Amino acid sequence: MSKISVITVNYNNDLGLKETIDSVISQTYNNFEFLIIDGGSKDNSYNIIKEYEDKITYWVSESDKGVYSAMNKGILKASGDYIIFMNSGDVFNDENVLKSVVPKFDTNAYFIYGNNFKKKENSKRLKTYPEKLNFSFFYTSSLNHQATFISKKAFTELFLYDENKKIVADWELFIVGICKENLPYQYINETICVYDFTGMSSNGKYQAITDSEKKETLEKYFPAFVEDYQQVALLNSKRIQQVIHIQKSPLIWKLMKWTISLFLLFTPKMKK
Repeated sequence: MSKISVITVNYNNDLGLKETIDSVISQTYNNFEFLIIDGGSKDNSYNIIKEYEDKITYWVSESDKGVYSAMNKGILKASGDYIIFMNSGDVFNDENVLKSVVPKFDTNAYFIYGNNFKKKENSKRLKTYPEKLNFSFFYTSSLNHQATFISKKAFTELFLYDENKKIVADWELFIVGICKENLPYQYINETICVYDFTGMSSNGKYQAITDSEKKETLEKYFPAFVEDYQQVALLNSKRIQQVIHIQKSPLIWKLMKWTISLFLLFTPKMKK
């Protein structure tokens, strides 16, 4: 069966790191390795890693250029068939996740993904994913790398993560691999992890960075679709989604159409 490389990236999150280590080493599946890439933490992370050193296949604690730099370090050291990132604060859903999902792998797939729980301070919400992925999916969402097993071949045949990006380098790998290169993928309808949903990529105040980085990827790999991408943005807006939802209620939809027709009577005609 496939060998799994579990990579944990950490920087100054000693409590989260310990929680992640405990989750990884408790897995009942035997054919996996565990790598920790620490960015030279100033808290107690180093001592925690040393405490668990005999359970860790490879680790390093040194400064890096950021999260994707650290992830690339792990990728280059990994020897597994598939890589999954379980960063500090993230945990597997239970101790049998790998034992349950790895036997179901279609080993031709480059990306094998499942569901996750998104955890905030006072909430925990299940996030599920579609079995079929397309360009519009990647406009509003992405695969969760803590719930996605990525074939090592994806990194050698495509590229490593773009270390100049701060938020969407993993999204870039997914959208290019699936929507441009048509690499095979597989959905397994099981919950893989509990994901710490308080990081930078989940914080709305960094949305401008996210949008800018996504635009850069689209202009590089999908230049013909940039305008379509903007149309997809409109179609996926909350207002349009509310209209689609209203259609499910015949009476309310009828009233809404009547109201719109009334407004259109007093609206200048569109020029053809």
